[in-house]
Amino acid sequence: MALPETGAPWPPPQWAPVYDRIRIDDAWYSGDRARLARVHGAEEQQAARRRLWGRRDQPLTGRPDNRLHVPLPGDIASTSADLLFADMPVIRTADTATQARTEQLLDEGRVQQVLLGAAEQAAALSGIFLRVTWDKSLAQRPLLTVVQPDNCIPEFRFGMLRAATLWEELSGDGHTVWRHFERHEPGRVIHALYRGSSDNVGRPLPLTEHPATADLAASLDPGGDGQTISTGIPLLTCTYVPNIGPNRTHRGSPIGRSDFAAPLYDLFDNLDTVWTSWMRDIRLARARLIVPSGYLRNDGPGRGARFEDREVYEQLNMPPNEAGAAITLSQFEIRVEEHQRTAEAITRQAAQSAGYSAQSFGLHGDGDAITATESDSRDQRSMVTRRKKAGFWRHGLADALHVMLLLDHAQFGTRITPERPSVEFGDGVAESEQQTATTLDLLARAGAVSTGTKVRILHPEWDDEAVRAEVDAILAETGAAAPDPVGAFPLAA
Repeated sequence: MALPETGAPWPPPQWAPVYDRIRIDDAWYSGDRARLARVHGAEEQQAARRRLWGRRDQPLTGRPDNRLHVPLPGDIASTSADLLFADMPVIRTADTATQARTEQLLDEGRVQQVLLGAAEQAAALSGIFLRVTWDKSLAQRPLLTVVQPDNCIPEFRFGMLRAATLWEELSGDGHTVWRHFERHEPGRVIHALYRGSSDNVGRPLPLTEHPATADLAASLDPGGDGQTISTGIPLLTCTYVPNIGPNRTHRGSPIGRSDFAAPLYDLFDNLDTVWTSWMRDIRLARARLIVPSGYLRNDGPGRGARFEDREVYEQLNMPPNEAGAAITLSQFEIRVEEHQRTAEAITRQAAQSAGYSAQSFGLHGDGDAITATESDSRDQRSMVTRRKKAGFWRHGLADALHVMLLLDHAQFGTRITPERPSVEFGDGVAESEQQTATTLDLLARAGAVSTGTKVRILHPEWDDEAVRAEVDAILAETGAAAPDPVGAFPLAA
């Protein structure tokens, strides 16, 4: 879509179902009990109202809301981001000066932290938009920013993003809502300010009418339409990174799929039900004393009676064996094992449905000792999901960094040769020292590795000189430093 027409409904009807789905994902991601109750309590389906968070009786009864939430959805999103960007991918360009500037932009822009947040939100909300912009009053470099998927109306052609209209609500009083629209097209960005209502975009007004957009007026192209800022580059300054595909709810859509896709809502709700029941058992199992009425202190007419919890009591004038004169302790059983096993089973299924191994969430089976190979096997599902997501992020991140370099050259005059960098994710698995030692031992027994290769495997960060020195020291200590009579086998080979 271009900029909205005057009086158009908001949000656009064709995007309302997508926004509704993101709103539910966002409620689970936030972990806010009030938001979960509000989102699911508004659903009209009978099945939804039977859920823990779909019940509407809590506010009506006046009783405290004892429903509890386990933040598993947030843990899933955080785990996804950690698997992708806990270690920054390797980013390379062919030109030396461009590589140096790229590394400077990554460091000064704290790009790894930006990507960690973006990847976590993408996992929860189905995808994320990366926008490259600039503000010379803040920094003398391009800025990589994140835009939420429910704050953008994208336009795709053959699955490729050709334009994007970003928007945000600036202010509102319940009747009037101000919105700022920022439309990205190749070579330019169009800004517009609208005043409308919660369900209507209203009419456009000059950018100077609201303090949040007034500064943009000075950046507009002189002699233009009063809305456009030329970027000076031929590419789109916004890119979309889907979380993973395909979208099972909207088949054929280029929009990504959330890690919380529909089947997980029920699992999350059931996990909260189990946790709430478990805590209810604990509340009910508090020790209680049942005492005869003669033990109670009368507070006066109309005030009832009570049993005081104190250290010293006066002797009661009644036979010691009189029926009903004993104090009875009442304490119910807490069903710890049943609740724990049920919660773990639901967590395992939710992790598997989201594409991860239960081991990624601290569930290690029955507590039996396992080998390193078994550990890698159990974590394999998480690694497969990571590789799938890395494929989407590799292209989206390369596009965004290419735009950063182009803007750096066009807007800041940096003397570089802008090019699209390569982005390579590592394998995501760091071997322990024990695993590395076992591998080297097996290779040495098979006679399939030299001393120099073993040192390089153990210390991949060392240069050739350091490796040669270590090899010489090892051979000297082991007495294997006898000279080669024909010089055919270099010691550090």
